Amino acid sequence: MTHFPDAPLLATALIVVQTGILIIGGLITYFSYKAYRRTGESSLYALTLGFGIITFGAIIAGALDIVLNVNLVKGVLVDSVLTLIGFAIIMYSLYVE
Repeated sequence: MTHFPDAPLLATALIVVQTGILIIGGLITYFSYKAYRRTGESSLYALTLGFGIITFGAIIAGALDIVLNVNLVKGVLVDSVLTLIGFAIIMYSLYVE
C-alpha cells in the first residue's frame, strides 16, 4: 500500500475498519431486505437500497485504494459520493409511506 509506507499499523487498521464496515453494512442490508420480503413495504426496499449503496461505497473505496492503487483522495471521494446517495435514499425511505 503506497499511501502508508511508514505506517503499516495504519494500513492494517484501515483494512480492519473497512472489513468491519463491509460485515456490519452487509448484515444491515441483509436484514432490511429480509424485512422487505416479509412485509412488502416499499420503504423497506428503499432502506435496503440505501444501506447497500453505502456498503458498496466502502468496498469500492477499499478496492480502488488497495487493488487498483488509485489516489487516496479519489477513493475517499467515490466513497463519499456513494455515502451521500445512500443517505439520501435512506432519508427517502423514512419519509415515504
